[in-house]
Amino acid sequence: MAIRLGDIAPDFTVETTEGVVNFHEWLGDKWGILFSHPKDFTPVCTTELGSVARLKGEFDKRNVKPIAISVDSLESHQLWVPDINETQKVTLNYPIIADPERKVANLYDMIHPNANDNFTVRSVFVIGPDKKVKLTITYPASTGRNFDEILRVIDSLQLTAQYSVATPANWTNGQDVIIAPAIKDEEIAAKFPKGFTKVKPYLRYTPQPN
Repeated sequence: MAIRLGDIAPDFTVETTEGVVNFHEWLGDKWGILFSHPKDFTPVCTTELGSVARLKGEFDKRNVKPIAISVDSLESHQLWVPDINETQKVTLNYPIIADPERKVANLYDMIHPNANDNFTVRSVFVIGPDKKVKLTITYPASTGRNFDEILRVIDSLQLTAQYSVATPANWTNGQDVIIAPAIKDEEIAAKFPKGFTKVKPYLRYTPQPN
């Protein structure tokens, strides 16, 4: 069964390249990003894991813990990590889950038989501190992910969780945001002291409140 936004992210205990992880316990009070890879020693996956390693500081700033998964064994992962470090000029700094029995892959519906019945598609799950799923994205195996976009979405998720706002198309951190329709004009001054611009009754912009 597919995982939907707002669902509690299924918990699991697994072996990883950084030891045994109980997922909910490992997340603690932080946000998490769980992202799957079709197979070890594949080119697109290698670049993706390197990209996340380079962006680890950006995830840390946002209180986000990344964790990767593929259906290969821990031994395979441990042999692959040096290749990732060498070719991507990084030092891998987050865990990769070993899932040879596909327990987590099936729990999170990461295997799509019409695409490939053996390997996981490129799934992304962003999970909040409440352990609820805030975002899901699915890419085909041939398309590498844009992790700058995933960071942008996390910025939006964290902002809109704290304030009664939404982010417009192509928004990036620091730009104006949209005041939620439920907020009445007469309430705006108290909630958004930076002021607002009214384009339509339903479209009101305010500077990013944080």
